[in-house]
Amino acid sequence: MTSPLFTPFCLKGLTLPNRFVMPAMQRGMCDKGSPTEALAQYYRRRAKGGVALIVGESAAIDHPTATRQPAAAWINGASRDGWARCVEEVGKAGGHMLLQLWHEGAVRKDDGLSIGPSGLVKPGKPHGRAATLEEIAELTEAYARSALIAQEIGAAGVEVHAAHGYFLDQFLWAAINLREDGYGGPDIAQRARFHAEIVRAIRRACGEDFVISLRFSQWKEVDYSARVAETPDELETFTRLMKEAGVDVLHASTRRFWEPEWDGDPRNLAGWTKAKSGLPVITVGSVGLDTDVMTTFMEARDPGPRIAEAVDELEARVAAGEFDLVAVGRALIGDPDFVKKVEARDYSAIRLFTRADLGTLEWDTDIVEAAHA
Repeated sequence: MTSPLFTPFCLKGLTLPNRFVMPAMQRGMCDKGSPTEALAQYYRRRAKGGVALIVGESAAIDHPTATRQPAAAWINGASRDGWARCVEEVGKAGGHMLLQLWHEGAVRKDDGLSIGPSGLVKPGKPHGRAATLEEIAELTEAYARSALIAQEIGAAGVEVHAAHGYFLDQFLWAAINLREDGYGGPDIAQRARFHAEIVRAIRRACGEDFVISLRFSQWKEVDYSARVAETPDELETFTRLMKEAGVDVLHASTRRFWEPEWDGDPRNLAGWTKAKSGLPVITVGSVGLDTDVMTTFMEARDPGPRIAEAVDELEARVAAGEFDLVAVGRALIGDPDFVKKVEARDYSAIRLFTRADLGTLEWDTDIVEAAHA
């Protein structure tokens, strides 16, 4: 009997041969914001190893406030050829690619360009300043402009990064979005207004056939217990607005995919998202490993394997229709053939991820570390 994880799935115009996705992960293989040949070959190797859909690493949109991270990728005129090479190599290996659109927001080191909804990085911790209405309009255009570059170089679509405490996630978080101009406050519909405007702008620029994913999370790098949607009803409001704006797939990020989102129901955030939105949904969170990504970064310890248990649970949940696609992060850094080895049930042959596989990323962490201090 064929595993549900290895049945085809149609995502808009894409026919994916299996349910595996590689999510955006910074690899430090960019030169002045442009992907290098090493990054193109890195993506190709994972597509060759069986990954159906690859999401490029978080790339700053074409706006000066987006990031000052030294190792960060950009999606602008200067990085166009580098991303085109990545898309080409993934296609040659039989995969499809989305590029992820990202803005650092209030976790950016404050150099006068650190902006967020209200000048807070978390409750009680001021940082940067509130974005103006003029900047919100400019940024909406910048997201669409970068998406159009992605389309022109052959990417199947883009993923709007609204997770983990970065810019768009900051707008969704009621505890730090204190705006009173229709883009914030206690109503999740107002906090999601910016996101809907961005998605509509991308759809206008790129047309109906272009795939738009939106990645969101409850947890933030500065606060693991934070919530965007306090209740299933709030989640329904948010996901309905994204669907109406033109989102094709929702990528519900959790630290551990097997944990239920609300008491009294076994479904994780992806399961609830699927039920409330009716859209295709990607689940993610420590697939194949026993330690979440933030523990890997902040506590400096290698994760252990959780492969057989994860596969069994994922198969059952996909078969039940809880979610559609499964994003695998660190396990694919560790072994580019992870998907093929899972399909063969050759779990003992899988090379496990270690912290050494992260290399020497030049990534600012001081603001996140300070928030946890």
